[in-house]
Amino acid sequence: MANEAVCIETPTKFARYKVTDGLNIPMGTLLKLSGADLFAEASSAQDLFAGIAWEEKTASDGLTEITAAIDGVWDLTAGLQTITQGGICSLSGANLIKQALEAEMVTGAFVGKVLEGASASEVVRVRVGSMI
Repeated sequence: MANEAVCIETPTKFARYKVTDGLNIPMGTLLKLSGADLFAEASSAQDLFAGIAWEEKTASDGLTEITAAIDGVWDLTAGLQTITQGGICSLSGANLIKQALEAEMVTGAFVGKVLEGASASEVVRVRVGSMI
C-alpha cells in the first residue's frame, strides 16, 4: 500500500482493534470502523476514521487484533483537493485525507487538525484525534 502515515510526534493513546485474519495491514495504515467492533484499512471518503496502525498485520498470520494509535502528530497525504491550515480533515480514500465537511466533524468522522496547508497529493502534518 502507498501513502502510509509517518509518525512525527509519538502518540500517547492507543486502542486494540479486532481485524479479519486475512487482512494485510502495513504499519502507518489509516484504519476505519468496518462493522460491529471490526476494523479494516480505510478505502473511501465515507469511512469512519478509527486510528493509525501502530504495528504491521500480515495476512493469514492467525492474529485477529491490531494496535492503533489514536493521537500524535503524523505526516498524512492529501487527496485530490487542497486542505486549509488549521482546518479539520477526514478520510478521502486509502491513506488519504481531505478537508472535513461540517457533518463529518459533528459525527466524529474527522481525522484531526491540519497544522499546515496542503495542495492535492501533498504531504501535510496533522494532529490526529484533535480539533484544537
